[in-house]
Amino acid sequence: MFKKTLLAGAVAATLLPGVASAADSPHTLTGNVGLYSQYIFRGLTQTNGDPALQGGFDYSHASGWYAGTWGSNISWLRDGTTAGGAGAPAYKSGGSLELDFYGGYKWSLPNDFTLDLGTLYYWYPGDANNIAANGGTAFHPKADTWEVYLGLSWKWLSAKYSHSVDNKTFAVLDSSGTYYFDLTAAYPVPDTKLTLIAHYGIQKYNGTDVRNAVVGGVRLDNNSLYSYDDWKLGLTYALPKDFTIGAFYTDTSSADVRGYGTPFECVGGVCGVYPKNISKGTGTVFISKTF
Repeated sequence: MFKKTLLAGAVAATLLPGVASAADSPHTLTGNVGLYSQYIFRGLTQTNGDPALQGGFDYSHASGWYAGTWGSNISWLRDGTTAGGAGAPAYKSGGSLELDFYGGYKWSLPNDFTLDLGTLYYWYPGDANNIAANGGTAFHPKADTWEVYLGLSWKWLSAKYSHSVDNKTFAVLDSSGTYYFDLTAAYPVPDTKLTLIAHYGIQKYNGTDVRNAVVGGVRLDNNSLYSYDDWKLGLTYALPKDFTIGAFYTDTSSADVRGYGTPFECVGGVCGVYPKNISKGTGTVFISKTF
Protein backbone atom coordinates (compact mmCIF):
# COMPACT_ATOMS: atom_id res chain seq x y z
CA MET A 1 0.00 0.00 0.00
CA PHE A 2 1.27 3.44 -0.88
CA LYS A 3 2.47 5.31 2.21
CA LYS A 4 1.76 8.98 2.45
CA THR A 5 4.83 9.68 4.53
CA LEU A 6 4.58 13.42 4.06
CA LEU A 7 1.13 13.50 5.66
CA ALA A 8 2.20 11.05 8.34
CA GLY A 9 5.23 13.13 9.17
CA ALA A 10 3.20 16.32 9.41
CA VAL A 11 0.70 14.74 11.79
CA ALA A 12 3.44 13.10 13.81
CA ALA A 13 5.32 16.40 14.08
CA THR A 14 2.15 18.03 15.42
CA LEU A 15 1.36 15.29 17.92
CA LEU A 16 4.89 14.35 18.90
CA PRO A 17 7.30 17.21 19.52
CA GLY A 18 10.81 16.53 18.35
CA VAL A 19 9.90 14.73 15.12
CA ALA A 20 12.15 16.50 12.67
CA SER A 21 10.82 15.44 9.27
CA ALA A 22 8.47 13.09 7.45
CA ALA A 23 11.35 10.89 6.38
CA ASP A 24 12.35 10.37 10.03
CA SER A 25 8.85 9.68 11.31
CA PRO A 26 8.02 6.20 12.65
CA HIS A 27 4.33 6.91 11.97
CA THR A 28 2.46 6.00 8.79
CA LEU A 29 -1.07 7.01 7.81
CA THR A 30 -2.80 5.47 4.79
CA GLY A 31 -6.28 5.47 3.34
CA ASN A 32 -8.27 3.54 0.78
CA VAL A 33 -11.58 3.82 -1.05
CA GLY A 34 -13.21 1.44 -3.52
CA LEU A 35 -16.35 0.88 -5.56
CA TYR A 36 -17.40 -2.79 -5.77
CA SER A 37 -20.16 -4.42 -7.80
CA GLN A 38 -21.16 -6.08 -4.50
CA TYR A 39 -19.76 -6.63 -1.01
CA ILE A 40 -18.59 -10.21 -0.37
CA PHE A 41 -17.63 -11.19 3.18
CA ARG A 42 -16.41 -14.72 3.84
CA GLY A 43 -18.10 -15.95 0.70
CA LEU A 44 -21.48 -14.35 1.43
CA THR A 45 -22.92 -11.32 -0.36
CA GLN A 46 -23.73 -8.59 2.16
CA THR A 47 -25.60 -6.32 -0.28
CA ASN A 48 -28.02 -8.72 -2.03
CA GLY A 49 -25.82 -8.46 -5.14
CA ASP A 50 -25.99 -4.66 -5.26
CA PRO A 51 -22.97 -2.28 -5.45
CA ALA A 52 -20.97 -1.27 -2.38
CA LEU A 53 -18.89 1.80 -1.60
CA GLN A 54 -16.09 0.95 0.83
CA GLY A 55 -13.16 2.70 2.43
CA GLY A 56 -10.98 3.06 5.48
CA PHE A 57 -7.95 4.52 7.21
CA ASP A 58 -4.93 2.81 8.75
CA TYR A 59 -2.25 3.92 11.17
CA SER A 60 0.94 1.98 11.83
CA HIS A 61 4.04 2.53 13.90
CA ALA A 62 7.54 1.35 13.09
CA SER A 63 7.54 -0.66 16.34
CA GLY A 64 4.79 -2.94 14.99
CA TRP A 65 1.63 -1.43 16.52
CA TYR A 66 -1.24 -0.61 14.18
CA ALA A 67 -4.90 0.45 14.24
CA GLY A 68 -7.55 1.23 11.68
CA THR A 69 -11.16 1.55 10.68
CA TRP A 70 -13.10 0.45 7.60
CA GLY A 71 -16.70 0.73 6.42
CA SER A 72 -19.17 -0.42 3.79
CA ASN A 73 -22.86 -0.24 3.01
CA ILE A 74 -24.76 -3.51 3.61
CA SER A 75 -28.32 -4.78 3.29
CA TRP A 76 -28.45 -8.28 4.82
CA LEU A 77 -29.79 -7.07 8.17
CA ARG A 78 -32.79 -5.50 6.42
CA ASP A 79 -33.17 -8.15 3.70
CA GLY A 80 -33.41 -11.22 5.91
CA THR A 81 -36.59 -12.31 7.66
CA THR A 82 -37.37 -14.77 10.42
CA ALA A 83 -39.51 -17.88 10.79
CA GLY A 84 -38.76 -19.25 7.34
CA GLY A 85 -39.45 -15.95 5.62
CA ALA A 86 -42.66 -15.16 7.50
CA GLY A 87 -41.23 -12.68 9.99
CA ALA A 88 -39.67 -9.23 9.94
CA PRO A 89 -36.08 -8.13 9.22
CA ALA A 90 -33.42 -8.47 11.91
CA TYR A 91 -33.19 -4.65 12.16
CA LYS A 92 -36.22 -2.34 12.30
CA SER A 93 -34.08 0.75 11.67
CA GLY A 94 -30.53 1.27 10.49
CA GLY A 95 -28.88 -1.99 9.51
CA SER A 96 -27.46 -0.51 6.30
CA LEU A 97 -23.87 0.13 7.41
CA GLU A 98 -20.92 -1.91 8.67
CA LEU A 99 -18.08 -0.14 10.48
CA ASP A 100 -15.02 -2.12 11.57
CA PHE A 101 -12.49 -1.05 14.19
CA TYR A 102 -9.28 -3.02 14.63
CA GLY A 103 -5.83 -2.90 16.12
CA GLY A 104 -2.92 -5.13 16.96
CA TYR A 105 0.79 -5.80 16.78
CA LYS A 106 2.95 -7.32 14.05
CA TRP A 107 6.27 -9.06 14.61
CA SER A 108 8.79 -9.24 11.78
CA LEU A 109 10.36 -12.70 11.99
CA PRO A 110 13.37 -14.22 10.20
CA ASN A 111 13.05 -15.56 6.65
CA ASP A 112 10.28 -13.13 5.62
CA PHE A 113 7.72 -14.39 8.14
CA THR A 114 5.34 -12.01 9.94
CA LEU A 115 3.23 -12.78 13.00
CA ASP A 116 0.09 -10.70 13.56
CA LEU A 117 -1.97 -10.60 16.78
CA GLY A 118 -4.99 -8.32 16.98
CA THR A 119 -8.66 -7.71 17.60
CA LEU A 120 -11.53 -6.53 15.39
CA TYR A 121 -14.98 -5.18 16.26
CA TYR A 122 -17.79 -5.19 13.68
CA TRP A 123 -20.35 -2.47 14.43
CA TYR A 124 -23.75 -2.42 12.70
CA PRO A 125 -25.58 0.79 13.72
CA GLY A 126 -29.34 0.50 14.12
CA ASP A 127 -32.08 -1.07 16.24
CA ALA A 128 -32.72 -4.81 16.39
CA ASN A 129 -36.26 -6.01 15.74
CA ASN A 130 -38.03 -7.79 18.62
CA ILE A 131 -40.89 -9.79 17.17
CA ALA A 132 -43.90 -11.15 19.03
CA ALA A 133 -44.14 -14.90 18.37
CA ASN A 134 -46.21 -17.67 19.95
CA GLY A 135 -47.55 -15.32 22.59
CA GLY A 136 -44.08 -14.13 23.60
CA THR A 137 -41.18 -12.09 22.29
CA ALA A 138 -38.40 -13.44 20.10
CA PHE A 139 -35.20 -11.64 21.08
CA HIS A 140 -33.16 -10.48 18.10
CA PRO A 141 -29.76 -9.13 19.14
CA LYS A 142 -27.74 -6.51 17.34
CA ALA A 143 -25.26 -8.05 14.93
CA ASP A 144 -22.23 -6.31 16.52
CA THR A 145 -19.42 -8.88 16.77
CA TRP A 146 -16.04 -8.93 18.50
CA GLU A 147 -13.21 -11.19 17.31
CA VAL A 148 -9.58 -11.72 18.21
CA TYR A 149 -7.23 -13.05 15.56
CA LEU A 150 -3.79 -14.55 15.03
CA GLY A 151 -2.15 -14.48 11.62
CA LEU A 152 1.06 -15.80 10.10
CA SER A 153 2.32 -14.70 6.69
CA TRP A 154 5.27 -15.48 4.47
CA LYS A 155 5.84 -13.25 1.46
CA TRP A 156 2.61 -13.72 -0.54
CA LEU A 157 1.11 -16.54 1.55
CA SER A 158 -0.93 -16.00 4.73
CA ALA A 159 -3.03 -17.90 7.25
CA LYS A 160 -5.33 -16.32 9.83
CA TYR A 161 -7.50 -17.64 12.65
CA SER A 162 -10.34 -15.38 13.90
CA HIS A 163 -12.18 -16.32 17.12
CA SER A 164 -15.48 -14.81 18.27
CA VAL A 165 -15.40 -13.81 21.92
CA ASP A 166 -19.01 -12.70 22.38
CA ASN A 167 -22.20 -14.79 22.39
CA LYS A 168 -24.05 -13.29 19.42
CA THR A 169 -21.73 -13.66 16.46
CA PHE A 170 -23.28 -11.73 13.56
CA ALA A 171 -26.66 -11.88 15.37
CA VAL A 172 -26.53 -15.66 15.98
CA LEU A 173 -27.19 -16.36 19.69
CA ASP A 174 -25.24 -18.84 21.86
CA SER A 175 -22.35 -18.66 19.39
CA SER A 176 -19.35 -17.94 21.63
CA GLY A 177 -16.31 -19.78 20.30
CA THR A 178 -17.37 -19.50 16.67
CA TYR A 179 -14.30 -19.17 14.45
CA TYR A 180 -13.13 -18.50 10.91
CA PHE A 181 -9.93 -19.89 9.38
CA ASP A 182 -8.51 -18.18 6.29
CA LEU A 183 -5.80 -19.32 3.87
CA THR A 184 -4.86 -16.76 1.21
CA ALA A 185 -2.29 -16.47 -1.58
CA ALA A 186 -1.70 -13.11 -3.30
CA TYR A 187 0.99 -13.81 -5.89
CA PRO A 188 2.52 -10.83 -7.74
CA VAL A 189 3.29 -12.00 -11.27
CA PRO A 190 6.93 -11.06 -12.03
CA ASP A 191 7.50 -8.17 -14.44
CA THR A 192 3.79 -7.35 -14.59
CA LYS A 193 1.28 -5.30 -12.63
CA LEU A 194 -0.90 -8.36 -12.06
CA THR A 195 -1.52 -10.10 -8.75
CA LEU A 196 -3.25 -13.49 -8.65
CA ILE A 197 -5.53 -14.17 -5.68
CA ALA A 198 -6.61 -17.52 -4.23
CA HIS A 199 -8.41 -18.04 -0.93
CA TYR A 200 -10.02 -20.82 1.09
CA GLY A 201 -11.95 -20.26 4.32
CA ILE A 202 -13.72 -22.31 6.97
CA GLN A 203 -16.57 -20.72 8.95
CA LYS A 204 -17.50 -22.81 12.00
CA TYR A 205 -20.40 -21.85 14.30
CA ASN A 206 -20.87 -23.20 17.83
CA GLY A 207 -23.90 -23.44 20.13
CA THR A 208 -27.64 -23.54 19.55
CA ASP A 209 -29.68 -20.38 19.03
CA VAL A 210 -33.03 -20.61 20.85
CA ARG A 211 -34.70 -19.16 17.73
CA ASN A 212 -33.53 -22.02 15.48
CA ALA A 213 -36.25 -24.19 13.98
CA VAL A 214 -37.26 -27.46 15.63
CA VAL A 215 -37.21 -30.49 13.32
CA GLY A 216 -38.38 -33.90 14.57
CA GLY A 217 -38.57 -32.59 18.11
CA VAL A 218 -34.93 -31.42 18.07
CA ARG A 219 -33.81 -27.81 17.72
CA LEU A 220 -31.31 -27.33 14.91
CA ASP A 221 -27.89 -26.25 16.15
CA ASN A 222 -25.86 -23.34 14.82
CA ASN A 223 -23.31 -25.64 13.20
CA SER A 224 -25.88 -27.32 10.97
CA LEU A 225 -27.51 -24.02 9.96
CA TYR A 226 -24.60 -21.60 9.62
CA SER A 227 -21.25 -23.39 9.21
CA TYR A 228 -19.75 -23.61 5.70
CA ASP A 229 -16.53 -23.36 3.66
CA ASP A 230 -15.83 -20.68 1.06
CA TRP A 231 -13.28 -20.02 -1.67
CA LYS A 232 -12.21 -17.21 -3.99
CA LEU A 233 -10.19 -16.90 -7.20
CA GLY A 234 -9.32 -13.55 -8.71
CA LEU A 235 -6.78 -11.06 -9.97
CA THR A 236 -5.91 -7.40 -9.60
CA TYR A 237 -4.13 -4.98 -11.90
CA ALA A 238 -2.23 -1.91 -10.68
CA LEU A 239 -3.00 1.33 -12.52
CA PRO A 240 -1.20 4.69 -12.36
CA LYS A 241 -1.79 7.06 -9.44
CA ASP A 242 -2.37 4.20 -6.98
CA PHE A 243 -5.57 2.94 -8.59
CA THR A 244 -6.27 -0.79 -8.78
CA ILE A 245 -8.88 -2.72 -10.74
CA GLY A 246 -9.78 -6.31 -10.10
CA ALA A 247 -12.22 -9.17 -10.46
CA PHE A 248 -12.86 -12.32 -8.47
CA TYR A 249 -15.24 -15.24 -8.24
CA THR A 250 -16.46 -16.60 -4.90
CA ASP A 251 -18.48 -19.64 -3.89
CA THR A 252 -19.30 -21.72 -0.82
CA SER A 253 -19.71 -25.40 0.00
CA SER A 254 -21.90 -26.99 2.67
CA ALA A 255 -23.85 -23.73 3.17
CA ASP A 256 -27.34 -24.70 4.38
CA VAL A 257 -30.20 -23.05 2.48
CA ARG A 258 -32.12 -22.79 5.76
CA GLY A 259 -29.50 -20.32 6.97
CA TYR A 260 -28.54 -18.57 3.75
CA GLY A 261 -31.17 -19.40 1.12
CA THR A 262 -34.47 -17.91 -0.03
CA PRO A 263 -38.04 -18.58 1.21
CA PHE A 264 -38.38 -20.91 -1.81
CA GLU A 265 -35.38 -23.04 -0.79
CA CYS A 266 -36.43 -25.44 1.96
CA VAL A 267 -35.26 -28.58 3.76
CA GLY A 268 -37.66 -30.52 5.97
CA GLY A 269 -40.19 -27.69 5.90
CA VAL A 270 -37.65 -25.07 7.07
CA CYS A 271 -36.86 -22.41 4.47
CA GLY A 272 -34.31 -19.70 3.86
CA VAL A 273 -34.72 -16.05 4.81
CA TYR A 274 -33.13 -13.87 2.08
CA PRO A 275 -34.46 -12.49 -1.24
CA LYS A 276 -31.47 -14.12 -2.95
CA ASN A 277 -29.35 -17.03 -1.75
CA ILE A 278 -26.40 -15.10 -0.30
CA SER A 279 -24.05 -18.13 -0.41
CA LYS A 280 -24.32 -18.84 -4.16
CA GLY A 281 -21.32 -18.57 -6.46
CA THR A 282 -20.93 -15.07 -7.87
CA GLY A 283 -18.51 -12.72 -9.59
CA THR A 284 -17.41 -9.30 -8.38
CA VAL A 285 -15.49 -6.47 -10.07
CA PHE A 286 -14.04 -3.37 -8.44
CA ILE A 287 -11.89 -0.28 -8.71
CA SER A 288 -10.02 1.11 -5.70
CA LYS A 289 -7.47 3.75 -4.78
CA THR A 290 -4.97 4.04 -1.96
CA PHE A 291 -3.62 7.34 -0.67
